Amino acid sequence: MSISNAMQTGVSGLLANSTAIGSISDNIANANTHGYRRTFAQMVTSSSEDFNVTGTNNVHAFTVLDMSEGSRAISSGSATDLAITGEGFFVVSRIPNDPNVANYVLTRAGSFLPDANGDLVNAAGYYLAGHAYGADGTLGSVDQSSFTDLTTVNVSANLSPGSATSDMTIGGNLPSQEAGVATPGDPFTSSAEFYSPLGQADRIQFSWQPTSTASSWDLTISDSSGNGYGTVTVGFNDSGPNAGSPAVYSNVTSTAVAPAAFAFDVATGAATLTIDNGASPQVVTVGLGAPGAFDGMTQFAGDYTSLDVTVNGSASGNLVGTEIDGNGNIFGVFDNSSRVPLFSIPLANVANPVGLAPSNGNTFEFTRASGTAQLSAAGTSSTGTITAGVLESSNVEIAQELTDLIRVQRAYSSNAKIITTVDEMLDETTRLKR
Repeated sequence: MSISNAMQTGVSGLLANSTAIGSISDNIANANTHGYRRTFAQMVTSSSEDFNVTGTNNVHAFTVLDMSEGSRAISSGSATDLAITGEGFFVVSRIPNDPNVANYVLTRAGSFLPDANGDLVNAAGYYLAGHAYGADGTLGSVDQSSFTDLTTVNVSANLSPGSATSDMTIGGNLPSQEAGVATPGDPFTSSAEFYSPLGQADRIQFSWQPTSTASSWDLTISDSSGNGYGTVTVGFNDSGPNAGSPAVYSNVTSTAVAPAAFAFDVATGAATLTIDNGASPQVVTVGLGAPGAFDGMTQFAGDYTSLDVTVNGSASGNLVGTEIDGNGNIFGVFDNSSRVPLFSIPLANVANPVGLAPSNGNTFEFTRASGTAQLSAAGTSSTGTITAGVLESSNVEIAQELTDLIRVQRAYSSNAKIITTVDEMLDETTRLKR
């Protein structure tokens, strides 16, 4: 190696260690940046051979992302802050619902909060992308191999539409001592709530009139305004293993005014009510208990117990909060006790995450080396899980970075010494002619 080549080698060492210092400086500056992945410089030797002349040995620094080193999760207390445990990235865009899929980038920074429109945006101004659930509570068919089906995650679903009641069962106890007396007392009356197709709560009234026949009751079913649907006589077993359970239903009479209607199945103990509350009347099946069964109304000595009602459907409700599970599903929690899926947050995996290019806002852009992304639901395959209410810290270890800083500074000084030494040697050479 000639003297001039030695100087070139020293210069390459200065440049390489300058790159390393730059990476270390970035790491230290971002030690408290959520989701930041540290970079480090790999030193690679390159040589140039010119025929039989000894070539120049240079060194180059290549910046590499440290994607394998994990980091700890920090509790934030915000329900929409998200952290990934394991592999994967959030998909984000600079503007909400960006139609150009080429503008989507990746990040591990999950400090998301709803903006004025309810769109989830992180501290760097990037909007979280996901797949929206349909009104039927399913995702349908979504393309996991591209970003074409992604939309900005929005948590401003202010109203749950509710659902209509179709089935109701009632249970309770009628006091046996009240039936079979010469002058029966007043009826025992209670009501049960159901929900219309518009999510409005309404009530059905049940009036149990004891008769002068032992263990026999006349049931009248009516709407909340007292308009009758129909009547039925219910006889209860008074002996044997089924004592206290319904024995027989009889004397079924409809008092409903069309388009309302009333029907009763004496074999199953179920009333069918056609309720006039819309262009298409609502049909509700009310189960009183099958003959010989204890799954509905009973008659035992003692007190009357109010109805134990089981009913499907729900009232309309207002959004009171959100919940996010480990698979990235966002649920809206409404004041009508319903929990409705709103969005699924997929995670993106790339074949070579080390090949991603760091960009502004703690994001990563695709390169030819990284390959394309494949979307997966969190917690499936090799994709990590999502935890809400926490943030992923930087994977920078300050002690390690400061140690590397000293080591690289020494290497830089040594390469500078090569140049000053070569300079002295060249100066000595030029003095040979004097």
